[in-house]
Amino acid sequence: MKENVDQNKNKLLLSISYTLGWSLFSLIQLKLLQDLGIHTSIAWVDSLVSSILLALFSFFIINNMRYYLPGKERYWYTFIISLAISGLWLLLVRIILWIWFRENIAYQQFLSQTSNIRYFISFLLIGCITMVSLLWFTQKDANEINERELETIQLAKDAELFKLRQQLQPHFLFNSLNSISALAGSKPEKARFMIQQLSDFLRGTLKNEGQEFIPLQEEIDYVQLYLEIEKVRFGHRLDTNVSISEEATKISLPSLILQPIIENAIKFGLYDTTESVTISIDVQTFPQGLRIMITNPYDADTSIANKGTGFGLSSIRRRLFLLYGRNDLIKTTATKTTFTCTLEIPSLIS
Repeated sequence: MKENVDQNKNKLLLSISYTLGWSLFSLIQLKLLQDLGIHTSIAWVDSLVSSILLALFSFFIINNMRYYLPGKERYWYTFIISLAISGLWLLLVRIILWIWFRENIAYQQFLSQTSNIRYFISFLLIGCITMVSLLWFTQKDANEINERELETIQLAKDAELFKLRQQLQPHFLFNSLNSISALAGSKPEKARFMIQQLSDFLRGTLKNEGQEFIPLQEEIDYVQLYLEIEKVRFGHRLDTNVSISEEATKISLPSLILQPIIENAIKFGLYDTTESVTISIDVQTFPQGLRIMITNPYDADTSIANKGTGFGLSSIRRRLFLLYGRNDLIKTTATKTTFTCTLEIPSLIS
C-alpha cells in the first residue's frame, strides 16, 4: 500500500515537473519572439503551438522507451528518431501556423526564415530527451534485473538453509532412535525416559520452526535435552561442564547450531573408550559477538576410523556462510588428547 502511494507521488511530481519545464520553454520562446518584433498575440500562439507539439512528441518518445529499449543500436536510434521527430514537428508547426495566420504575409516570411533554427533547437531538445529517457529506462531495467537476481539468490539461500535444517533433524532423530532401540530390551525404563526427552526436544524445535535465530539460553536448553538423551545411553561415562558468561545470554544465534558439534564431540570422545569423558562447553562474549568453545577428549590414532560422514561440522560451516557470508566462523584444533571446536557468532542482540 505504501509503495503504491510513493509511486503515485513520484508520478505526480514528474508530471508537474514536466509541465513546468515546457511552460518555461514556452515563456522563453514567447520572450524571444517579442524581442524579434512579433506581435504579442501571434507570439503567444507560436510559442504555445511549438511547445505543446514538442511536449506531445517528447511524451511519445518517453512512453515508447518505457516499452522498447534499443540494444547496441541505441545511439543510431537516438540520432535517427531525433531527426525524424524534429522534421515531423516542424512540418506540423508550419501547417498549423500557416492555417492560423495565412493572411499575415510578413509572419509567413518570418516563419520560413526561422525554420532552420527551429529545426535545430527541436533536434537538440528531442535528442536530449531521447537520450535521457534511454539512460533512465535502461538503468531502471538494470535495477529491476538486479533486484530479481538478488531475490532469486535470497530464495535459493533460504531454500538451502531450510534444507540444512530439515536434514539435521532426521539425522539427530535416527541417532536417538538407534539409542532407544539399544535400550528397549535391556533397560526399558531408560528407553521410555529417552523417548520423553526426545519428544520434548522435537516439540521445542517445531515451536521455533520459522525462526532462524533464537536466544542463546533457548539453544542451551536444547543442548541440555540432547545431552540428557545421550547420558541415558552412555550412563556415568558422559559428563558435561557448561560455562556461560552473563553477557552471552543477550546474544542470539542460529537455531540448532550447537547440537551437531556436541554430537561430533560425543562421537570422537566416547566411541573409542570405556572411561568417563567430560565434554566442556564454554560460552563467552568478545567485541564482535559470541564465542563458543566445545572441547572433548581426542585420540589421534582412532579419529580417522570414526570420522564418519562429517555432516555436522560441514552443515554448520555452510549455514554460517549463508547467514553471515564468512567462512572463518568455525575453527577446529586438535592436540594428542583433546579436540576443540570454536564457533564465533557475530553480534545479534535478542
